[in-house]
Amino acid sequence: MPRLEPFPTRRLPVVGMVHLPPLPGAPDYDEDMRAILSRVTDDVEVLCTAGFDGVIVENYGDTPFHPEAVPPETIAAMTLCVDAAVRTAGERAVGVNVLRNDAGAALGIAAVTGAAFIRVNVHAGTMWTDQGAITGQAHRTLRERRALGADVALLTDVHVKHAVPTPGLEIEDAARDLWERAGSDGLIVSGSGTGQPTDPDRVARIRSAVPSAPLWIGSGTSPESLDDLVRAGATGFIVGSWVQHHGTAGTGVDPDRARAFVGAVQARRG
Repeated sequence: MPRLEPFPTRRLPVVGMVHLPPLPGAPDYDEDMRAILSRVTDDVEVLCTAGFDGVIVENYGDTPFHPEAVPPETIAAMTLCVDAAVRTAGERAVGVNVLRNDAGAALGIAAVTGAAFIRVNVHAGTMWTDQGAITGQAHRTLRERRALGADVALLTDVHVKHAVPTPGLEIEDAARDLWERAGSDGLIVSGSGTGQPTDPDRVARIRSAVPSAPLWIGSGTSPESLDDLVRAGATGFIVGSWVQHHGTAGTGVDPDRARAFVGAVQARRG
């Protein structure tokens, strides 16, 4: 199966998070969709102006999350948000993450909006999360992608944050399963939670297990941690908390912090 690469020519690509506020149907929803879409456009414009290679749209504010399938109103709202991001981003790649683990919804949204990739928190195996046990549906997701004829890359988490693995499942084995058996196009490794630093030792262990896999850092990256993560084997970065106001997730993208992060990465591209 050929691998899909949303950033084929970029060394150390950087993707910025667009953390959506609560969407219609979520317990804390209090903004109309026009205001939410305006926030999406603003964040994407800031990230693109700062030099980010792409963005990923996530229903961050929809806590507590549905463990798997989200309701129709969430899919409808996210489709509008991702479409706005795609239109604003121009040639830059846009991704979708439907929390907690609705890969089918993310894939459908990407297919109809022209987004380039999705993030899947649990693509294979089972993780124990604050939503309970979540089991990956790689068999279903890949068949749906083929049926849709969609060139949408699958970036999948290894031992996803805010969760613990089944006892005995080493991170190297999980990475090999995702890369060799579950059809992932790239792997993501994170810290324990949103904004938490990613341990370079975890990165090195995954890199040793799957030497050829694109390996993204999914949480806690700062300009100061870049060198250690790159030396450990990271090839790309998904950045949320650090580039947002006061370094706090969900507060909107800070132009100064976004520019500073891209500058730090550019200094290491060579």
